[in-house]
Amino acid sequence: MGAETGDQKSVPLNVGVPKEIKPGEGRVALTPEACHTLAAQGVAVAVQSGAGAASGYADAQYREAGAAVVETAAEIWADAGLVVKVKEPQPAERDALRPGQQLFCFLHLAADPDLAGALKASGATCIGFETVTGPADGALPLLAPMSTIAGRLAGQLAPTLLHHPHGGRGLLLGGIAGTPRGKAVVLGGGSAGMAAVRTLAAAGAEVTVFDLDWRRLEEAAAVGPNVAALYSGPRAIAETAAEADVVVGAVLMAGRRAPCLVDEETVTAMPPGAVIIDISVDQGGCVATTRPTTWKEPTYTAHGVVHFAVTNMPGAVPRTASQVLAARLTPYVAALTGAGDPVPGLESGFQVRDGAIVHDAVREALGG
Repeated sequence: MGAETGDQKSVPLNVGVPKEIKPGEGRVALTPEACHTLAAQGVAVAVQSGAGAASGYADAQYREAGAAVVETAAEIWADAGLVVKVKEPQPAERDALRPGQQLFCFLHLAADPDLAGALKASGATCIGFETVTGPADGALPLLAPMSTIAGRLAGQLAPTLLHHPHGGRGLLLGGIAGTPRGKAVVLGGGSAGMAAVRTLAAAGAEVTVFDLDWRRLEEAAAVGPNVAALYSGPRAIAETAAEADVVVGAVLMAGRRAPCLVDEETVTAMPPGAVIIDISVDQGGCVATTRPTTWKEPTYTAHGVVHFAVTNMPGAVPRTASQVLAARLTPYVAALTGAGDPVPGLESGFQVRDGAIVHDAVREALGG
């Protein structure tokens, strides 16, 4: 954060926004509106040319909002005191980090020890969106809207992936008169899980959601008569998933690796052409047969089951995702630069500092 000298507050850290280079990632961390807000607080923002294009924002809009537009990512990484982006640094970006610099983005280090090692070696201070907490117990204000988008996308993608041309079993998920409805299982009743439950239920599926929190089970059961809400247990999950046409993994333990709730034996028992969408893939996945995929090659088949495990699902709807993410990010960015007031819960986002993992859950997930 910006340092103070005597009674005078120093100039706020300057902010840089590079264009995302992860395959299929169209989001931008700060929209022109967010840049305008930061500029009014005295924060200098530089945006790489084209960073907002996939989200529908032209370079001219950033200039009108008071941001500078630079041609290359190298300029951003070299000059910015605080780099704000969406996805974790890709291999080509990791060497650009430097001591004393701050990085603010999704990190998901529990499932990526190589990235954790690179960030420690960089000397930069790295803050992860996914562990920033809100004033309410357990709230994750920066992760939650992206989880909701991922859950809705899972509910929309599942019926399509069940189509025979996509490798699915040729089932109309909601059925029609004279045929049974398809069966969907959702693991986890948080933001992503509930979004998936509502979308799948609206599509007409018979949905079973598993969670350990009674409040979440009540919320899920209230969605409609075609939703059953059950306590999580290995036996119940295995039996229900083995008969499912769709399984959506939406388990989250902030900062930690996702627990494996569906073993390989259960996947083998599922109907040929069934679909698994593992939203938990960012944290390692909650299905034994999950491996990360990209929007370029989003699916693969294992044991006759179609798997979808794209690690940046909201990147497919960048306009919507960027708008909600940037709006939530703005006060945190202002606080990190030293221009804005402190924001409760921001400290929980710090994961790497002075060459060490400083977040307890992340450190434990990485083996200390």
